[in-house]
Amino acid sequence: MTRILVLGGTTEASALAKALADRGADAVFSYAGRTRSPVAQPLPTRIGGFGGVDGLVAFLKRESITKVVDATHPFAAQMSSNTVAACHKVGVELRGFERAPWKAGIGDRWTDVSDISGAVAALPKAVSRVFLAIGKQNLSAFSVAPQHRYLLRLVDAPTTDLPLPNCEVVVDRGPFTMSSDKALLSRHKTQIIVSKNAGGSGARAKLDVARELGIEVIMIARPKVPSRMILGDLDQVLHWLGHSADLGV
Repeated sequence: MTRILVLGGTTEASALAKALADRGADAVFSYAGRTRSPVAQPLPTRIGGFGGVDGLVAFLKRESITKVVDATHPFAAQMSSNTVAACHKVGVELRGFERAPWKAGIGDRWTDVSDISGAVAALPKAVSRVFLAIGKQNLSAFSVAPQHRYLLRLVDAPTTDLPLPNCEVVVDRGPFTMSSDKALLSRHKTQIIVSKNAGGSGARAKLDVARELGIEVIMIARPKVPSRMILGDLDQVLHWLGHSADLGV
């Protein structure tokens, strides 16, 4: 029998959860617990970390997991690395479910950087209006450039003081549209967008607006994780999981 663990946090993970639930699959969905109100899933759901590689190994054994789909955010490098190590130790099959990264096109004004530090270094010295489209985990890195006027878009309202003295917070959850992002960036007179190269369609609108309005983009490359097989769409994932008759595919 196949018992599946879906490591979630992306729209792809939610689509997979629905497909598995529709098929009556024996599956568990896991959230890292970074947001206070994660999207409800149609599968049994756990929230929180596993406690490193050893904790994940114990979970896989305790729950008799036979296949793992890592559909976490492309920047959840530690979780993905731990998953590769844990699955190898236990002998559980693993596939990454990962959307392709964005690529610059004609009319884009991108500066590619390798990490958060590179993004901070790429900011100009002169005061600029900067949209930090990077979530809340790495905001403190930008405290060395306090002269800028920052716009932050967060899933949850901050519960503590932010490390940036001159910032405005918009609380919102994707997917986002061209019209709403154009209104947001125009209203704030945004000059620079700092973005993680998450890929997918849910957060792409800001990049299309940037091209239209001539806004500069500092694009942070995805972190490297240990080698694993990557599947790029839902049909591929279901095909891989569908070798078991109990999935009904």
